[in-house]
Amino acid sequence: MTTADVIIIGGGAAGLMCAITAGNRGRRVIVLEGSNKIGKKILMSGGGRCNFTNLHCEPSRFVSDNPQFCISALTRYTQWDFIALVEKHGIPYHEKTAGQLFCDNSSKDIVSMLQKECDSAGVQILTHCAITSVVFEDRFTVSSNKGKFASESLVVASGGLSIPKMGASGFGYQLARQFGHKVLDTTAGLVPFTFTGAMHDLTGRLSGVSTAATVSTGEVAFTDDILFTHRGLSGPAILQLSSYWSPGDDVDIDLMPGTNAVDYLLGAKQTQPKALLRTALGALLPRALVTELQALLWPDVAETPLTEIADDTLHRIAGNLGHWTLKPAATEGYRTAEVTLGGVDTAELSSRTLESRRQPGLYFVGEVVDVTGHLGGFNFQWAWSSGWAAGQVA
Repeated sequence: MTTADVIIIGGGAAGLMCAITAGNRGRRVIVLEGSNKIGKKILMSGGGRCNFTNLHCEPSRFVSDNPQFCISALTRYTQWDFIALVEKHGIPYHEKTAGQLFCDNSSKDIVSMLQKECDSAGVQILTHCAITSVVFEDRFTVSSNKGKFASESLVVASGGLSIPKMGASGFGYQLARQFGHKVLDTTAGLVPFTFTGAMHDLTGRLSGVSTAATVSTGEVAFTDDILFTHRGLSGPAILQLSSYWSPGDDVDIDLMPGTNAVDYLLGAKQTQPKALLRTALGALLPRALVTELQALLWPDVAETPLTEIADDTLHRIAGNLGHWTLKPAATEGYRTAEVTLGGVDTAELSSRTLESRRQPGLYFVGEVVDVTGHLGGFNFQWAWSSGWAAGQVA
C-alpha cells in the first residue's frame, strides 16, 4: 500500500492545479489518471491552442443551480494569477475576441508547464490507472490496477461526461453518491443543435456557411457567429445558447444583428428600386443562405423588383429575418459537447475549499461540480480556481 497526504483522481486541468498547489505546501501528492497521458482535454482544446482563460472572467459567465458558489474560488485565484504562471514559463499567447487568451504555438505548452510545476512540487503522477474502489475508514483507500493507495485527503477531479473518447466517464458522480452527495441532473453543454426533416436538409445544403446572428431562447441571448452543419447548427453563438436550452424549446435567430431589418429593406427599396430582394440582402448575408431563405420566406416575390413589392410584404419578410424561429430536435450530446452541465450539488460543498460537508477530507473540483462556464476560457478558469482552492487546504 502506497501512502500519501493527498490523492487526486484525475489528471486534467483542475486535478493538476490542485496537485501543484498542495505539493507546494509540502504535501505528498499522488495523481491517478485513467488515460495514457495527463491533460488530454487541454491538448485538444481551442483547436490545439488551448483557450486557457478569459480576461473578463466574472461569476455572471457561469451556469449553476447556485450562481453565487463560484465567486469565492474565482476571486481568490483569478485569471491574472494564471496568466502570471503562463508568463513565468515564457509561454507566448495572444488575445482573440472577447478576452479569450490562446497559446501562440500549442496547447502542449500548457500541459508541459503543468508537468514542470508538478515535478517541482514533488507530485507523483500515475497514468493508465483504473480505479476499482474507494473506501473510507480512518482514511481513504483507493484500489486500482496499479495497487492500493491511502491518504487523509481525496480530491475528485475526474471531469464530466463530455467527449467520452477522451476518457470521460461518470465515475466522479458515482463516487459523490457513494458518500451521500446529491448529484444534479447532467446534460451536454456548449454543444451543437441537430434538426430533422426539412430543416435538417436545409442546414445540410448550407454546411460550412457561417454568419453573424443573435440567437435567443427564453430570456437569454447571445450575439456571435452561427455555423450551418450537416447535422444542424453550431458556431459560438449556438454553443453558448445550448447551455440554456431545454428539449422542446424554440430558438429565435436574428440574422441581421444590430440592423433594423424593416428600415434596411424599406431603405433598399428607395435606393435600389429595381434590385431584387436577394441582391439587397446579399450585402449582409452569405449568398447561399439568401438563396435558401428566399425559397423559404419570399418565393412569391423572388423575381419581383423591390419597387413593386408592397411595404407590408417587406415588413413581413423583415420580421422573419429578425425572428427566424426554429425548434431543434436535440443536441449532438456528450459526443461533441465541450462541457457537462449539472453535477455534484454545490449545496453540500464549501465554496471556499470545495470540501464535502458530508465527508471531511473529500473534495470535488472542476467539471464534476455543478459549475459550468460560458464558451471562451471560462471553464478552464474554473478548473484552475477550484483546483487551487482545494489545493490550499487538502
